[in-house]
Amino acid sequence: MKDVTNLYQEFGDERLPPGQRETSKFPVLSKGETPPWDPNTWEFTVTGAVENPLSFTWEEFRDLPAETQRQDFHCVTGWSKFDCEFTGVPFTDLAERAGVTDDASHVMFAALDDYTTDLPLQNCLREEVLFAWAFDGEPLAREHGGPLRVVTPHRYAYKGAKWVTGVEFLTEPELGYWERRGYSETADPWKEERYS
Repeated sequence: MKDVTNLYQEFGDERLPPGQRETSKFPVLSKGETPPWDPNTWEFTVTGAVENPLSFTWEEFRDLPAETQRQDFHCVTGWSKFDCEFTGVPFTDLAERAGVTDDASHVMFAALDDYTTDLPLQNCLREEVLFAWAFDGEPLAREHGGPLRVVTPHRYAYKGAKWVTGVEFLTEPELGYWERRGYSETADPWKEERYS
């Protein structure tokens, strides 16, 4: 298992970002209800500024090489959960398979519940950004984004879309669901970038 809980050293002096409180629980926060999911019709796509657009069924996605990481999880509402074990496919692996073009600058994540969120490409091309399908050795619970969510331990968790169905590589930034509602586009927990 890869331990990336020391990544905070790149961003701040303390593992617990300012304004956060540590919890052993894993609260559930979503923009709405948990959407339905059918493994027989689910599709994950990689589109936009890429040389090789990709499409995977659930079975095909689960067959991709995966890794397990120990990460910290920071919610914009003020809580952090340490030592989460997520298993999934590294973002960098999918980016390499798709052949991201030189003019790509941002990434838009899309989800089953029509949620979207945008991150600069450089913030995604990090070893700890995973498309996670397991948490602490068990399939990711539906309320936590199962079957598949993005985890971004260097950013507030709203940048990690639940129920993710694909990524689009963009040549210009676009505002996602919460960003259109006043949340920070950069979302650095150590700078307390909660709102724009």
